[in-house]
Parts: sequence; C-alpha cells; structure tokens
Amino acid sequence: MPHYRVPEAAPPSLRQQPQPRLATGTGPVIGRALQILDTFTAQHPQLSLSELARKADLPVSTVHRMLGELLAWGALERDEHGRYRVGLRLWEVGSLAPRTQGLRERALPYLEDLAALTRENVQLAVREESEIVFVERIGSSSAVPTLTRVGGRLAITATGVGLVLLAHAPAHVQDAALARPIQRHTPFTLTDSSQLRRVLAQVRTCGYAVSDRQLSDDTLSVAAPVTTAAGEVAAAVSLVVRHGSMPVGAMADLVRTSSRAISRVLHTPVS
Repeated sequence: MPHYRVPEAAPPSLRQQPQPRLATGTGPVIGRALQILDTFTAQHPQLSLSELARKADLPVSTVHRMLGELLAWGALERDEHGRYRVGLRLWEVGSLAPRTQGLRERALPYLEDLAALTRENVQLAVREESEIVFVERIGSSSAVPTLTRVGGRLAITATGVGLVLLAHAPAHVQDAALARPIQRHTPFTLTDSSQLRRVLAQVRTCGYAVSDRQLSDDTLSVAAPVTTAAGEVAAAVSLVVRHGSMPVGAMADLVRTSSRAISRVLHTPVS
C-alpha cells in the first residue's frame, strides 16, 4: 500500500528545498492557472492582482484574464478590498484526496482521545516525497504554540513525525533528504547527515522519534509510526509539548499506544 500524501503549499522558510515550477509546455492554459494557484502560501493567503502576476511570473493581463475563470469556478474568491484568496470549491476538491480521507477519519477518535487526556498538541502527518504534510492537528488553548497547520508542510528532519517517516522511507528518499543542506531552525537543529542517520536507525529500533527543540526553542515532540496491514508506515502521530513539561518516556508510551490503535483500525476493512 503506497504512502498517503496530500498536495499543499508549504511555508517557504520551512521547506527543505525549493518547489519546482509547474511545467506549462503541453498545457499552457492549465499550467498558467496552476502557477497562479501555486503563489498562495500560509504567509501570503491573500494577494492582489499585481502580486499574483509577479509571483507567478506572468503578465498582468494574462493573470487578470485567468482570474475571471478561476473566480467563476470557485477556485478563488475576492474579498472586499479586491484581494484574491483560495476558494471553498478548491478546498472541497482537495478534501476528496483518497489517501488522506480515510486515514484522517479513522484516526480522528484516537487523536481526540490523546488530546483530551494530555491537553497538548496532537498531530497526524504523512510523507510527500522528502517532505511531511500534516493531515490533522488538535491542540488546546493552553498547549504550547506550534508552527503546524492542517495541510501545511514542515522540515522532515527537524520534526518528530518527519523523523519517523524518514526512518521508514526508502533508501533513495533518505539519501536525497540527507544529501541536501539542512536548514538550522534553532541551535538544537540536527544538520549533520551522519548524526541524522544514527538517529533514524535509533527510531527504527525503539519505535518512536524525539525532536527536542529542533524546530522551535520551546517545543518537544515525540512521534510514532502508523502502519498498514502490509506493515508499511503510512503516517506518523505525534504529541508536542512545551520543553521540560513532560518526560519523554511518558510521551512515548502515550503516542505509541495511540499509533498502535490507529494502525489496528487501518488493518480492519471498512464494512
């Protein structure tokens, strides 16, 4: 069974590598429309006509013409200030992605139980090539703030879920992720590929991963794998707390219990 994946733009500052520009050679109209949609990010959810043209590297006249079609279909909306944002119709289509739809729905009760028990951040993520994409996030008002958002991407080597998914990824994916320069987010971010390989081996041995202040100075994340009936790692679930607020061992026990419960549900055919 293949890895679950969902398409979504990532915060540029947290991407492991630049996203390739969509090819437009064989489908100029569709390609240009996708270029326009690809300009929206978590940092820039609303853009003006001139900003869209500049970010998409297209003439203003071309963007203006295509915006009419995108607005009519519902892919984009325009606010009261004339700025453009992603429309609900696009979200509706994206939510039908089969690789995440069943996973999230079947995992949600166990994620909610873990969140209610700990009153901390609980996350579910999948791998998209050498990046991770968050399928679900639950957090209480008292939990430590995180950079996570549903559909968002974060660094695969600096997060608990990322380390789990990378540890169980094919060798060529690991090689590609570790061959690139690794961005340092905090003084605690692991950037040495040899050290990261030792960490990945440890993750496979102990069954969980720890990211201690690698992504932000005040967070500790512990994650465990979710497996399919074939034994493949399809996702990872994590618990994210404020550094020093909970022992790693206790977190690992809770996360592994939840990940095993979700795995058992995935092993059961839908009636």
